[in-house]
Amino acid sequence: MENIWLSWSSGKDSAWALHELRSAGRRVTALVTTFRSANDCIPMHEVAMERVRLQAARTGLPLIEQPLPSPCPNEAYEAAIRGIVRRAVAAGATHMAFGDLFLEDIRAYREGLLAGSGLAPLFPLWGRDTGQLAHEMIRSGLDAEIVAVDDERLSRDPVGTRFDSTFLEALPDGIDPCGENGEFHTFVLNGPMFTSS
Repeated sequence: MENIWLSWSSGKDSAWALHELRSAGRRVTALVTTFRSANDCIPMHEVAMERVRLQAARTGLPLIEQPLPSPCPNEAYEAAIRGIVRRAVAAGATHMAFGDLFLEDIRAYREGLLAGSGLAPLFPLWGRDTGQLAHEMIRSGLDAEIVAVDDERLSRDPVGTRFDSTFLEALPDGIDPCGENGEFHTFVLNGPMFTSS
């Protein structure tokens, strides 16, 4: 029987991946997140794990947590991921899903980490037009806030504001509407992927 664990960043892409998988009738049984043990926050997003735990509970799924050291060299990160993979396989998982959109090197890296593990990689949002996808998320009721930006590409002004049509319209040329190149990160407050308010 299909048993999918989903990589969960607390942001819109992982949340939308959950929505897409459930809408397609696929069986997601757990969310997986890594966090810095030094500050109890999600890397890049800098969202406190306390918020992530409350958010994940609203999906109705267990949250599998994997602490990361700080600093976290790639060898330590990969060891942590191998630990998650072993745990997933032992729990009967068949797939690991990711919210990646189009970065080929990231996809290849994830596929390499799972190769031979018994877990098949899934990319439910892969190849979608990110402009269309961003507007679809908003129209469908996804409510997310901007929690971090790459300040070499964007001003910090949007931090704390909503991921909405106003935000999208104000993005400078060359900035991906879903922030797939790391231009910005979000935290999802509400949306169709949640089973409780």
